Amino acid sequence: MTEATIHEAKTHLSRLIQRALRGEEIVITRNHKPLVKLVRLAGARPSRHLGGAKGRIAMSDDFDAPPEDFAPYMK
Repeated sequence: MTEATIHEAKTHLSRLIQRALRGEEIVITRNHKPLVKLVRLAGARPSRHLGGAKGRIAMSDDFDAPPEDFAPYMK
């Protein structure tokens, strides 16, 4: 759980929203007293970015080769 003052929340709202989308709970405080909690809604997902799975997916060199038993059908 992360705490942020109202001023910090106003200044860095988009950053706090991104953190909440990743599953973190953000508590917004005034005078060191908790006021509200910023959490991700069920079904909401963080935004995707290109290249996010780079290095996590491996394919063999012959991934697009037809199966051996499929040869009679290729003409």
